[in-house]
Amino acid sequence: MTLPDEVSHRQPETPAIRKAVRGAAIGNTVEWFDFAIYSVLATYIADKFFPSGNDTVALLNTFAIFAAAFFMRPLGGFFFGPLADRIGRQRVLAIVILLMSGSTFAIGLVPSYDTIGVAAPLILLLLRCLQGFSAGGEYGSGACFLAEYAPDKHRGFIVSFLVWSVVVGFLLGSITVTVLQAVLSEAAMDSYGWRIPFLLAGVLGVVGLYIRLRLRDTPEFEELQAEGDVSESPLKEALTSSWRPILQIFGLVLVHNVGFYTVFTFLPSYFTQTLKLTKMDAFVSITIASVVALVLIPPLGALSDRIGRKSLLIAGSVGSIVFAYPLFVLLNSGSLAAAVAGHAGLAAVEAVFVSASLAAGAELFATRVRSGAYSIGYNVSVAIFGGTAPYVATWLTDRTGNELAPAYYLIIAAIVSLATVLTMKETAARPLRKHVTE
Repeated sequence: MTLPDEVSHRQPETPAIRKAVRGAAIGNTVEWFDFAIYSVLATYIADKFFPSGNDTVALLNTFAIFAAAFFMRPLGGFFFGPLADRIGRQRVLAIVILLMSGSTFAIGLVPSYDTIGVAAPLILLLLRCLQGFSAGGEYGSGACFLAEYAPDKHRGFIVSFLVWSVVVGFLLGSITVTVLQAVLSEAAMDSYGWRIPFLLAGVLGVVGLYIRLRLRDTPEFEELQAEGDVSESPLKEALTSSWRPILQIFGLVLVHNVGFYTVFTFLPSYFTQTLKLTKMDAFVSITIASVVALVLIPPLGALSDRIGRKSLLIAGSVGSIVFAYPLFVLLNSGSLAAAVAGHAGLAAVEAVFVSASLAAGAELFATRVRSGAYSIGYNVSVAIFGGTAPYVATWLTDRTGNELAPAYYLIIAAIVSLATVLTMKETAARPLRKHVTE
């Protein structure tokens, strides 16, 4: 990846910035590969961890456990976010990747419902909650890590690589499962093949941990440490001094998360369960949608540095409001090519918003409380709306019989985010604040 050569006097040299971006992005890719393979393997998990019967009910139960992990994210955010404000972003990023990969590896070892009965889904739920707890410390700390390394004039571009790496993680998870399905028989895949990606997470976790242990902490945090100005009670300080921007980031990332988990988690199952297309069709579609997002996110992040965060955030919100319904109509037109085009279109609209949202969120807060405040607002929002998106979309489709129902959920989320963006000040190209009173 090519990174800008201009750095302000407060930032490290360009090689250090490149190392920070690569380290954060690679580690984040490993984290979200772990998190993504659960959704990609949802139909296998539904079959293995729940009693046979109604396939829709089993899939709903699988997505319910997927959502349960997100309800643990606020706890992880409340714990790891302030911890990163006390001991540093780099240390927390190392801890969370170890916890995420370990719990993912353990999922690959859990016996099925037919073997140990109700204990199977209960253990699965526990391990998913551990994943959610660790993920609560990943995104906030990672966004702050990159924001604090980035030069002021290029912060949008650099921070965009965090969400870019999430898409890479999801795509690698999808590719891994598809390759296994291609080389293994259906019987082998059903017997043990579905466990392989979870076990692979253990190896990837060791790689990610090694990378993150070699990173230095951010210049902003090291400067606070040198001045003896690290907050002694960052959680209390964040809640008392930064409650307004915490509420802003809660609303800001609503369409970020509903859109993201609709595109990359819900739609692959929607292709097979609702549109009655093949798993290969779903793979082709999610691959194309992922590539569209990967191509668009970095240049759009750079564009937000030039024309402002709010321009991109408003465009992304309005895009979801205007295009969500017609793109879902396209998905349901009966043509595979049209369905893939609709999926890619949704990914493109989502890329516009997410390319600027993480940098805009980090810029709301002062360094003393940035990781904790960011993690609290972000993870409460994703727990309520993002993690439930696949469940709500599946439930709405099943209960109403309307295959376009998920579009309405996405539109409502976009309206809330748009209203939030309009309350925010432009923060692009401005220095990060150290203290709440600045």
